[in-house]
Amino acid sequence: MCGDKMKTIIIGAGASGLISAIYAAKNSSEVIILERNDTSAKKILITGNGRCNYYNEDQNINHYHSENNELIKDIITKENTDEIMNFFNKIGIVPKIKDGYYYPYSNQATSIKEALLTEAKIKGVKIITGENVTKINKNNNKFVIETENNTYNADKVILATGSKAYPKTGSDGSGYLLARFFGHKITNIYPSLSQLKGEESYFKNWGGVRADVKVSLLENNKIIKEEKGEIQLTNNGVSGICIFNLSGLASKGLMEGKKEEIVINFMPWLNNFNEASNYLEERNKKLKNRTIEQFLEGFLNYKLIHVILKLSKINKDDFWNELNIEKKKNLIQKLISFTLKITKISSFEESQVCKGGVSLEEINVKTMESKLEKNLYIIGELLDVDGDCGGYNLTFAWISGMLAGKNIGDKND
Repeated sequence: MCGDKMKTIIIGAGASGLISAIYAAKNSSEVIILERNDTSAKKILITGNGRCNYYNEDQNINHYHSENNELIKDIITKENTDEIMNFFNKIGIVPKIKDGYYYPYSNQATSIKEALLTEAKIKGVKIITGENVTKINKNNNKFVIETENNTYNADKVILATGSKAYPKTGSDGSGYLLARFFGHKITNIYPSLSQLKGEESYFKNWGGVRADVKVSLLENNKIIKEEKGEIQLTNNGVSGICIFNLSGLASKGLMEGKKEEIVINFMPWLNNFNEASNYLEERNKKLKNRTIEQFLEGFLNYKLIHVILKLSKINKDDFWNELNIEKKKNLIQKLISFTLKITKISSFEESQVCKGGVSLEEINVKTMESKLEKNLYIIGELLDVDGDCGGYNLTFAWISGMLAGKNIGDKND
């Protein structure tokens, strides 16, 4: 673009907003980020327990979810993921890779934040904090952005405000309203990547226990998703990565009035009742003269043993051979198919991301430009895309931001 500087305003200085600004700030483009918080990238600092799990080498498309899953395939491509990896290498991030999870080698999320801010500064991006955008209009092909304090004009606008999850970081859902100004449809919003809760009295007895399990989500008595790995038993339900990856579907189902249950297999190396029965009979032959508590302590936490035995109506000092068929059956079922009714999910305040958002049908997924409003781009968590735990939500933020920024920056060549 020759002559006048083209101005791009990005609303939100989070993961997607920062990377879009860096890519957009080419040649004659002026790029400004308006951030409602007093600092940038607040959410980046709390990801990965403060270490920032910024990527995962397993980029199977099944780790991403939307009402339009087919469209995600045009965003999460090898070309795009390779470019993101090259980008972080170029801005100085050295990865520490564990089980396919990428962290900065410093083990500090601050490294990601500062590298992005440094690169943005080098590229001439201006970040204005403390600016809460309340309204956007279009006037003579120019965007008019109103904040609580000022009015800005722009040729192009990128919405990167985040979702409704974890509003203390600034993502309070206001971006949905900004998208609606231009006629965008917002799919139903549900909390996701959060713990699942129930109302059982025994929760207080197993709180704090961690266990490696296979866990299934049942919706109206039908298995709809399964996960394998560590879960955390809490004072009001279940948590952990496996549970987080089921929580979006459970949340959606609960809000639609469906019955949601979690079934836990505490012996995940066994697949069914018969295998478990045979295993325990053989175990009993090897471990003679042991109480049922001693019999189970080789693979279960004591707190969990006591909960399971109480629910099975078995005394901890009983012996396996003394149990009748019914008690053995009850115990085996509790061990491999412990069923927990889910009555509620964590609130948006406690959830890491949201399920739902601006429909992908209304977005050009090659550029992230709105199909309803020319020169308007929508990226990151504001869109109807949510990922599993493991760096997938940040990966989507990086790629969607990169696509939007690149499209704007390339037009200035």
